[in-house]
Amino acid sequence: MKKLSIALMLAALAGLAAYSGTDYSQFNQPLNKDQEVLHTLNRLTFGPRPGDVEVVRKMGVKKWIDQQLHPERIVENPELAARLQPLESLQMKAAEIATNYPPRVVVQAMSKGLMPLPQDADARQRVELQLQRLKARQNANGQGEGRDPLQQAMRQQVLATTDPVERRKLVADKAPQQAVAYDLNEAKLYRAIYSNRQLEEQMADFWFNHFNVYIDKGADRILTSTYERDAIRPHVFGNFRDLLEATAQSPAMLFYLDNWESVSSELGQRDINQKAKLRAKAKQARGLNENYARELMELHTLGVDGGYTQHDIIEVARCFTGWTINQPNRGGEFVYNDRVHDKGEKTVLGVKIPAGGGREDAERVLDILARHPSTAHFISTKLAKKFVADDPPPALIERMAKTFHDTDGDIRAVMSTMLDSREFFSEGAFQAKVKTPLELIVSAVRASDAQVDFAIPLATQIAQLGEPLYRKIEPTGYSSANSEWVNSAALLARMNFALALTDNRVPGSKVDAIKFADNPAAVARQVLFHEASPQTLDSIKKALAQREPTPALVAGLVLGSPDFQRR
Repeated sequence: MKKLSIALMLAALAGLAAYSGTDYSQFNQPLNKDQEVLHTLNRLTFGPRPGDVEVVRKMGVKKWIDQQLHPERIVENPELAARLQPLESLQMKAAEIATNYPPRVVVQAMSKGLMPLPQDADARQRVELQLQRLKARQNANGQGEGRDPLQQAMRQQVLATTDPVERRKLVADKAPQQAVAYDLNEAKLYRAIYSNRQLEEQMADFWFNHFNVYIDKGADRILTSTYERDAIRPHVFGNFRDLLEATAQSPAMLFYLDNWESVSSELGQRDINQKAKLRAKAKQARGLNENYARELMELHTLGVDGGYTQHDIIEVARCFTGWTINQPNRGGEFVYNDRVHDKGEKTVLGVKIPAGGGREDAERVLDILARHPSTAHFISTKLAKKFVADDPPPALIERMAKTFHDTDGDIRAVMSTMLDSREFFSEGAFQAKVKTPLELIVSAVRASDAQVDFAIPLATQIAQLGEPLYRKIEPTGYSSANSEWVNSAALLARMNFALALTDNRVPGSKVDAIKFADNPAAVARQVLFHEASPQTLDSIKKALAQREPTPALVAGLVLGSPDFQRR
């Protein structure tokens, strides 16, 4: 059955790369009304739930989209609030997170008496437990802490704890350094599964990947939570320039791309000359760091072909000297340090920035980049690739870029231009995207109407499919391109997850199989929200010939089918 399923999946998914970039005629072919409803739900949510198709059909596609573009008008699901409530670090400031869940370097400093232990009794107990774990680990094999959101030794104990408050307390007490990642993973999945503001959640995921940071890099363990909450989420439909500055000033981004250590090259050389002996043990000399400047132009604004040069990278890096963090490992905030700023004249993309400036040098750079034509084109292209197709029609991109330019970077307006276009509601876009692991897992949960009381096992499944949440090391973030997610090993793993979900073998998730019909075609209509393809129905019938059919098995086969991989 596995070999048959994989063969059929590969054959069906191969056609997703059908557009060569020269023939866009299918983007002029409109969808029928039923297809419009399904397409809207598949692209702008994390997958339809039972009843969603009827809601959108009754409200009307345009009205529903307009509501999703204004999430403040939508009454949020109270079930979501109940699941988020135990996740304490989500509402903490970075300094509070550092106190309650300090990174290892801080714990080690406390153990040596270089820093005082926390005064709060719970926080002190967590620090002491961390010290015990570190010593045990060093005695065992000398290796560092793993990347899994939960340590293997405590996994079974956590899984056996059904009360979410007690479960969260267990994680905080036993693995405090993993508590923040635990909260972020749980929250992301609960929001994707239960939120009524689905497009807002899709946009939060899009922008986090666009402005990616890596949670396992040093201080970003404690800075990522406030980064997503304070820099990303408030601006997902706002002004791009505001979003750009929020990320530029975020301690998480400053730390991830090393700008917090970047100082005037002249100052760095003086420090080296004056303190050569003291710095002989250091691995890196203090000076200008180009990492953020490069990614700011290549990934955040202009794009790799956006017209900048290596000279521009150096000049932008000079403008951002002094943008730093006050004690990042203790949850410090953004500060501007004028003493280390390069005050010389700079020229960025042909624009002169006079000598003698300060913090405003970098502000001017953000103005230049946010309003550059290449940025309008680059952002519009990425949004179209995410929501329309991997190779979106140039005409659509140009209209979106014009809206970006005319509205001074109004993200909601750019989205409206795209979602009101004939290209979005076309045969060329319909089912032309393959779900990412996050989209696949969440859409399967939503389609099967599963009850999720513990989301970390789902996060583990997503990681096994190649998309560990908040753990993309490269600044590119996770891609939405079909080619990133289509291979035989991944497709087999997707099928295995679908079968495990409907058979209630995924801890923390419960599917009521009695809800499913008793024949493949009817079950397919239930979880696909449309008729299954003849190929899918034929493969299910062949698979059922080898095993005793049950509603759960049929539902799992449909959720693992090529039809369900598309969105």
